Amino acid sequence: MGALWPLALALAGLAAAGPPSFVVIFADDLGYGDLGAYGHPSSSTPNLDQLAAGGLRFTDFYVPVALCTPSRAALLTGRLPVRVGMYPGVLQPSSRGGLPLEEVTLAEVLEARGYLTGMAGKWHLGVGPGGAFLPPHQGFHRFLGTPYSHDQGPCQNLTCFPPDTLCAGSCDQGLVPIPLLANLSVEAQPPWLPGLEARYVAFARDLMADAKRQGRPFFLYYASHHTHYPQFSGKSFVGHSGRGPFGDSLMELDAAVGALMATIGDLGLLRETLVIFTADNGPETMRMSHGGCSGLLRCGKGTTYEGGVREPALAFWPGHITPGVTHELASSLDLLPTLAALAEAPLPNVTLDGFDLSPVLLGTGKSPRQSIFFYPTYPDEVHGVFAVRSGKYKAHFFTQGSAHSDTTADPACHASTPLTAHEPPLLFDLSMDPGENYDLLGGVTVVTQEVLQALKELQLLKAHFDAEMTFSPSQMAQGEDPALQVCCQPGCKPRPDCCYCPDPGPVMGSSGGPRVQPEPQPHPVPQPQPEAQAQPEPEPQPQPEAQAQPEAEPQPHPVPQPQPEAQAQPEPEPQPHPVPQPQPEAQAQPEPEPQPHPVFQPQPEAEPQPHPVPQPQPEAQAQPEPEPQPQPEPEPHPVPQAQPHPEPQPQSEPQHSMGRWLL
Repeated sequence: MGALWPLALALAGLAAAGPPSFVVIFADDLGYGDLGAYGHPSSSTPNLDQLAAGGLRFTDFYVPVALCTPSRAALLTGRLPVRVGMYPGVLQPSSRGGLPLEEVTLAEVLEARGYLTGMAGKWHLGVGPGGAFLPPHQGFHRFLGTPYSHDQGPCQNLTCFPPDTLCAGSCDQGLVPIPLLANLSVEAQPPWLPGLEARYVAFARDLMADAKRQGRPFFLYYASHHTHYPQFSGKSFVGHSGRGPFGDSLMELDAAVGALMATIGDLGLLRETLVIFTADNGPETMRMSHGGCSGLLRCGKGTTYEGGVREPALAFWPGHITPGVTHELASSLDLLPTLAALAEAPLPNVTLDGFDLSPVLLGTGKSPRQSIFFYPTYPDEVHGVFAVRSGKYKAHFFTQGSAHSDTTADPACHASTPLTAHEPPLLFDLSMDPGENYDLLGGVTVVTQEVLQALKELQLLKAHFDAEMTFSPSQMAQGEDPALQVCCQPGCKPRPDCCYCPDPGPVMGSSGGPRVQPEPQPHPVPQPQPEAQAQPEPEPQPQPEAQAQPEAEPQPHPVPQPQPEAQAQPEPEPQPHPVPQPQPEAQAQPEPEPQPHPVFQPQPEAEPQPHPVPQPQPEAQAQPEPEPQPQPEPEPHPVPQAQPHPEPQPQSEPQHSMGRWLL
């Protein structure tokens, strides 16, 4: 009982201050060894490295399945994917199924507590008839992103790196171009990929600033496309990472993290905002240097080996989380119960597979999680879980290679390695052998009593878990209907070719146009004083980015004229770039952006104005910085509002700098 009072005191302090805001940043196909903070010798990730240095870095953080759709379902529901029907494999653009609406998402848990909720980036949990499974129907007040991976549509004619480097590979053919959705409307199909991260950052800044003005906490789920294949980035990052296209996209992700943190600091919310960073699964090593790095871990995406399921994870919350490293066992399944506890929100009345990790975050106790169960990407009830970790030991009862992990030197990772049963199981001590190189039961003459006891416990854990698990009906088994593919021109023919409403160019208007600096360079800045309002530093003056060719059509590319900017004032937001007309070399004139294309009816209800949640101290109207007024443009993602949103102005391409947001 004595150990409970520090946690109670900490939670009491949180209650007095009001519930914290949350930012969950979810990278795509990022390996355990890809960040500088996790040992990569050449990755340029100064902002993420600063999060690691100033927060809590997890060494033993896992996802339950090494694949996009099931991993994302686990994070948002706190439940194993087989419980919610998110198996086998991933959802397709034509899939009839999706995350069932009866499942309670983290957004719905926090929405009920009065949070303003928003998602930017990759959804990949289904579209469904009438967009039934999209984020606006899953607890998110606002959504800007793609319904699935950006390679699930033709990409061979799309620009991935400006000015004119096309995307590597051909991606999936015979499908509609990847759509960018603003709530339930198509904003562009396809979007201009080099400007996509900047749009997401602008969206996130708006969400956080609006929540501050409304006096309520926010939940931002920032599901970046980086570093999924084919990689892309804005011009500021092209060729600057020293690690090729993968490194350039990772560099832009890192800069986006820095931009989000700078916004939180400018709003004076660093001590009221918990930021969590992790990824959905390990690297797609079949892409070789384009596919990421699992470090010293075995295999990658698609497998139950450590390289597929162990992920980098960081938690940053000044004044609440003591900087350091934890070896406590943790999982993406734990985010829902942990954030619910910190927000003092009731848990869903369902079986959860996650645990409340707030004692680990707040330094008041150990992780309640003692074991983790790993399913393959194509699970079934006959084989059950493939692997189990308990404490420092991990047993593989079944193994199978994956095409996603081809090209490594280890044949066990490859798709050519079939499903293999192991009796006795492969057994590894991950405290001494995280690379799973030395089977404790293989080729040894003496097995210690401790190892035998661990083997017995792992066998019992698997037997009991499999016996008690009931698979929900598979959503993927509902099949596909090509008519469900999102099309910006419903009813047009011939499909899918007619579903084409591309961005007019590399300038994105009020969604956040790309802005270029000559070379992305970190700018170490002295630490601000604790509790003081973060003072903005002058931003380097950008240069306009060269026009990239419009996606999916090899036509002449108009080049927008630069917009002169005034000498940088303290933290001025860049003016939105007007959309250029297709007359080559013409000076871009302010012009209303194309209206989003309504696709799904009805639109979700307007954002509810909840019982405002009191902030730690009443604050005046949020004014992170004086803003120049933009040229009038219609909102590209019309989110029903009860209040206007005059600020902040759209964020330019994320700057690769660091330090300004740190306490």
